[in-house]
Amino acid sequence: MNKFIMNIMNKYGYLGILFLITIENIFPPIPSEVILTLGGFMTSQENCTMNMLGVILFSTLGSIIGAILLYFLGYILNKERLLKIVDSRVGKILFLKKSDIEKSIDSFNTKGNFSVLYSRFIPIVRSLISIPAGISKMNFSVFLLYTSIGSVIWNTVLIYLGNLVGENYMMVANVFSKYSKFVLVLIILVIVYKIIKKLKKKN
Repeated sequence: MNKFIMNIMNKYGYLGILFLITIENIFPPIPSEVILTLGGFMTSQENCTMNMLGVILFSTLGSIIGAILLYFLGYILNKERLLKIVDSRVGKILFLKKSDIEKSIDSFNTKGNFSVLYSRFIPIVRSLISIPAGISKMNFSVFLLYTSIGSVIWNTVLIYLGNLVGENYMMVANVFSKYSKFVLVLIILVIVYKIIKKLKKKN
């Protein structure tokens, strides 16, 4: 899988990143953690034509495109029709699980629109949360805003860490796939702390 991802990135550059992340949103079993940290690692190499800002931009665009496609899938279908599709051969081909769909629907019903932002940091649900947002006919502008904010944060953190640790990028990918919420909150708290510390020094 890693070799396939690297080959796509090497051959198509930023467009390869966009394609991979778009597909990752539609096919949740493809791990964004690996794509993003590998993309970050590649930008640390001297012979790489991509830079971190470009990888962040195109990966975020891919996240948004994938989310929009799933939003309109939910918009067109209701819950019952969707679960029937997931139980069919099509669902098996797409590696979709009924339990994952139900989990994303429950998350949206419990936390409302804000779950679109919050769930961007949770594996599997990160992609599928767009479907119940579409089913509930969530305001598209708000959906787009929350999706963009969540995707930028998630992508930036993973790409930056992939660049930072270099060849050990898989270690970061594995940690994030298991403890994504905890690690992300910790990183955000550290960043906020450093910002506050700098502001206090200026004053």
